[in-house]
Amino acid sequence: MPSLQAGYAPNLGIFLKSLKTAPLESSIENLISLLKRRQIRNSRPCAIATAHLLLQVVAKFRWTDIGNLLERIQEVGQRLVEAQPREMVVGNIVRRVLGMIRDEAKEDRTEDASDSTSTSQLGSPRRERSESGSFRTEGGATSSSPLRFVSTDASTLSEASGDDVFGGRSQPTSRPPLLTSHTSYAVLNGVPVQQSMFNLLSATPTPSSTPPHTSSPHGKSTISASSLAQRIVITTRDLKAEVISGIEEIIDELDQVDDQIAAYAQEHIHSNEVILIHSSSLSVQKFLLKAAEKRRFTVIVAESYPNDHEATHAAVTGKVSPDVEGDEMSTETFLKPLSAAGITVILMTDATIFAIMSRVNKVILATHAVIANGGLIAAAGARIIAKAAKVHRTPVIVVSGVYKLSPEYPFEFESLIEYGDPGNIIGYGEGALVDHLEVDNPVYDYVPPDLVDLYITNLGAHAPSYLYRIVADHYKPEDINFHKPELQF
Repeated sequence: MPSLQAGYAPNLGIFLKSLKTAPLESSIENLISLLKRRQIRNSRPCAIATAHLLLQVVAKFRWTDIGNLLERIQEVGQRLVEAQPREMVVGNIVRRVLGMIRDEAKEDRTEDASDSTSTSQLGSPRRERSESGSFRTEGGATSSSPLRFVSTDASTLSEASGDDVFGGRSQPTSRPPLLTSHTSYAVLNGVPVQQSMFNLLSATPTPSSTPPHTSSPHGKSTISASSLAQRIVITTRDLKAEVISGIEEIIDELDQVDDQIAAYAQEHIHSNEVILIHSSSLSVQKFLLKAAEKRRFTVIVAESYPNDHEATHAAVTGKVSPDVEGDEMSTETFLKPLSAAGITVILMTDATIFAIMSRVNKVILATHAVIANGGLIAAAGARIIAKAAKVHRTPVIVVSGVYKLSPEYPFEFESLIEYGDPGNIIGYGEGALVDHLEVDNPVYDYVPPDLVDLYITNLGAHAPSYLYRIVADHYKPEDINFHKPELQF
C-alpha cells in the first residue's frame, strides 16, 4: 500500500515561487487551474498573480514586432478571463499592460523619428555655390551643378557619368545611355537636360543618380540588411526592458495602494464620529488605523451572514480562525488592531442595521470590483446598508484601488453575482426541508451608483460620475474588449 502524503492547497505564494522555475505554458495553465478552483480568489491576489504572469510572458516570449507581443498578451489574457469571468481585476491588469505597451511603442517611434530627422540635418553636407556655377562642399571639393550642360564628346560624357553630382566622388565609367530625339536636340543646342520618368525606371544609372553606399541628395544613407536587423534587435531589447519596468511599476502600485488610500483618512474621519463598516477588508482596516492616529471615534462592524458567520463566531468565542488571503480577512484579525489603536469597536448583526443607522455619521464600504458607471460589487448585504443610509441621508464612502475599476459595463448585473455554498444556510442533514426549497447564498451584491456618495482611491476622492475620466486615463479604447474578438474594432 503506498504511503499517504500530506496534501497542501496551492495559493498565491506557491504560485509566485513556481514562476521562477516552471515553463511559461505550464505557469499559464497553473494559474488558470487555480482561478477555476478558486484557490486564488479576491481582487488583490488575482491582480498580483496576473501581473507576475504577464511579466514572465513579456520576459520569455521571443518577439521582434510589437504586434506579436500584443497578440500574445491578448491570447493569455483571454484565457485567464474565461477561467474566472467574475474576477474583473484580471481583465483590468491585462488592459493596463496592453495600454502600457502601446504607449511605450508610440514613444519609441517618436524618438526614432526625431533621431532620424536630426541625423538627416546634421549628416547632409553643406554646399556653397561658387562664382563659376559649381557647388563647393564643406571638405573643399568642387562639384558641378546638377543643371550642367552636357557635351556630345565621348570623354565629356564619360567624365560626366563618373562624377558624383553632390559628393564629388569618382566612380568607374560606364556606357552612356542612348539619347532620345529631344535629348539629342538639347545636347546639340546647349539646353540643360532634365530627368524624366523614363530615366528613373531605367536600369542603367544616370549621371545624377546616387551611387551605392553613398549619401543621397537628401542626406539619407542607404541601410544594409544586416545593420537594419541589428537595429531591430537593439530596439526590441530596449522596448522589452521598458515594458518589464512598466509591469513592475504596476506590481509596486498593488503593494502600496492601501497605504495611499489611507493617506486620505484624516480628511474624511473626524473625532467622536460613529462609523458603520461592513465585512472585513484590509483596505478599510488601514484606512481606520490611519485616522485613529489623531482621531477618537466609534466603529460598528456589521457581519455578513452567513458567509462571515464562522469568522464572527470565532471572534466572539475567542477562537482564532485562519486568515483569508487577500483583501478579506477573518473578523478576529480585523478587530484586534482596531481595538489596540484605541477605537471603540461594536460588533452587531446585519439585521439591526436600519435601527442603528440614525446614529451613524458615515458608512464605509469595501468593494470587490467597480464598474464604469460608478456602481460596485461588494460583499452580500452592502446594498441593504446603502439603501438604509440613503433613507437616513447618511453619506456612503467606498474605498477602492484604481486597479479594481473596470471599463466594462455589463447590462445584466446578475451575471456579476457569485453564489456560495447553500449549506451554510440550511444543512444537508435537514433532508425533508432541502427537498422542498431552493436556497441561494449570494456572496456579492451589486450597489448602484446612486447609493454611493464618494469614492476614495489611491488617486484621491472622486464622485461616482467622475470615474469615467479615470477609465479613460488608464485604459485604451481598443483594449476594452480584448477578450471578445467579435466586439473589437
